[in-house]
Amino acid sequence: MFFEGYHYHGSGTTFEQSYRCYPASFIDKPQIESGDKIIMPPSALDRLASLHIDYPMLFELRNAGSERVSHCGVLEFIAEEGMIYMPYWMMQNLLLQEGDIVRVRNVTLPKGTYVKLQPHTTDFLDISNPKAILETALRNYSCLTTGDSIMVPYNNKKYFIDIVETKPANGISIIETDCEVDFAPPLDYKEPERPAVPATAAKALAKAEEVEAEPEPKFNPFTGSGRRLDGRPLSYEPPPSAASSSSSSSKDKQPAVSNGNGQSSGSEKAATARQAQGKLVFGGNANRAPKEAPKAGAGKETKKEEEEKKEESKFQAFSGKKYSLRG
Repeated sequence: MFFEGYHYHGSGTTFEQSYRCYPASFIDKPQIESGDKIIMPPSALDRLASLHIDYPMLFELRNAGSERVSHCGVLEFIAEEGMIYMPYWMMQNLLLQEGDIVRVRNVTLPKGTYVKLQPHTTDFLDISNPKAILETALRNYSCLTTGDSIMVPYNNKKYFIDIVETKPANGISIIETDCEVDFAPPLDYKEPERPAVPATAAKALAKAEEVEAEPEPKFNPFTGSGRRLDGRPLSYEPPPSAASSSSSSSKDKQPAVSNGNGQSSGSEKAATARQAQGKLVFGGNANRAPKEAPKAGAGKETKKEEEEKKEESKFQAFSGKKYSLRG
């Protein structure tokens, strides 16, 4: 189809044409570097006006050699016929050189609901209010495409930001829409390294872990020895516990103190006399039964004493005799 002497492709509702592309430095329009709008020839405007297309005008840019695709808007129709001017960062995204052929086709993009951005450098995060700067810069953009790297100028410096993800499609319109924006960590971001632990601190930490790992001493109930209220000896002697064997064995196995004549002392006789009268006496010697002093010259135990020891070693529950406190 020819329109005013220039051949155009596409159906009655579609605009599609190939142009040679050049950067903005070839024309006195430096402002197009801060957005995503291109400059097209006047014949393109005449063709678009005859079509029933949606406004604002959005276009798909395709590099057939590298199969790279991006989207853009249009700023003016003042370029020479057969040529278009575009931002240099857009040519870099499409892998285009000066004078290369690019295919231009009008499209309708859905309004964006979500976009994820990733700055190239951490310098962008050092700006006092990067969110406000980004909102101001995106006013010059009409659409965003997943995989593109847009340029945001601020304070005589250019910041490049990757479009990591867009929803609901790979190409979205951001004109008069509320879009949720998320940031990924910058490309040159490195997590801070953890400081090395000094050797002394590591040893102290290991020692603390060893102390915590030591088992706590177990509680053994009812490990004491039993005693009768009337002061008489038990019919059996319970085995001492492991915890108190070292301390109680030495006290329980001490021989009775006797005088030179082989008889018990006067205090033991007095305790025995009080117990015989039926009185309950508390004291160091009151709980001990009187022991007979060993007879002089007795080197061997009698048969009767051996039988008594055998009987004491056998435990029989509730086999003792009952006694009255009144005697």
